[in-house]
Amino acid sequence: MKTDSEHNTSGSLDAMLKRYRQYLLLEKSLSPNTLEAYIDDASKLLDYMRDCNLDIQEITLDDLHSFSASIADLGIAPRSHARIISGIKSLFRFLCLDGYRPDDPSELLELPKIGRHLPDVLSVSEIDSIIGQIDLSQPEGHRNRAMIETMYSCGLRVSELCSLKMEDLFLDEGFIRVTGKGNKQRLVPVSGRAVHEINNYLSDRCHIKIRPGSEPFLFLSIRRGRQLSRIMVFDIVKDLTAKAGINKTVSPHTFRHSFATHLLEGGANLRAIQCMLGHEKISTTEIYTHIDRSRLREEIVTHHPRNIVDI
Repeated sequence: MKTDSEHNTSGSLDAMLKRYRQYLLLEKSLSPNTLEAYIDDASKLLDYMRDCNLDIQEITLDDLHSFSASIADLGIAPRSHARIISGIKSLFRFLCLDGYRPDDPSELLELPKIGRHLPDVLSVSEIDSIIGQIDLSQPEGHRNRAMIETMYSCGLRVSELCSLKMEDLFLDEGFIRVTGKGNKQRLVPVSGRAVHEINNYLSDRCHIKIRPGSEPFLFLSIRRGRQLSRIMVFDIVKDLTAKAGINKTVSPHTFRHSFATHLLEGGANLRAIQCMLGHEKISTTEIYTHIDRSRLREEIVTHHPRNIVDI
């Protein structure tokens, strides 16, 4: 165990933080963004400790509760607050492993409760209205139609859409191959309408001057000849939604939500939806079951024997 004098200086805290960074990088193999978020979380606690003259070796659960309360007082959203607390728990697990502390005071530190956010969902008529705003006389018209039909038909994340390659198309068989999170691949059925729009776009794609390195990708910038970026897709969806006069928060991910919701409303099995969305856990897919609540209540009121009144 390290001595008190080793822990009480800013230099020793900085050295500890450096060791923690190495631990996250080498032992946890975190992505650069996640690693920096964890370091930022730890830095928030260390700054708080300096302000309150606390020692990392002697900090208690009550101290951590006070730190958590100070985070809440800043008006930070519960989800961000929960992420910070998760980062603090990770820090103390490291401190125990590395011999800085014999115990973990964060074990009983509770995460703030997060209300589940229910995303906006588009109706079929709203999706048709958005697609109807696409001007097919413009060079990017058929591409945009194919892009939105594919997002909605297959429930793709925007990153999955942008990374689709020509070799991932099995249109005669009615499938596309999607590379999702963790480079996991899945085969997803594609609708006849989406196949039709993709084929129309492929006729235009032949005339694009494609930049080296972008040849494998399906969706390209018409003018630049590069792989279509996520930002470009966001901008296209935002522009079309405004033209359609739809007053909802609509992003490319909204089409994925709508895909899952419409399948559920149509009677699709939740496990099947999970496979098509590429969710690792069924609990992630279950968020879509809320959409069907009003329809479910209507069915119960109409058909349950206790609700049937004899005249």
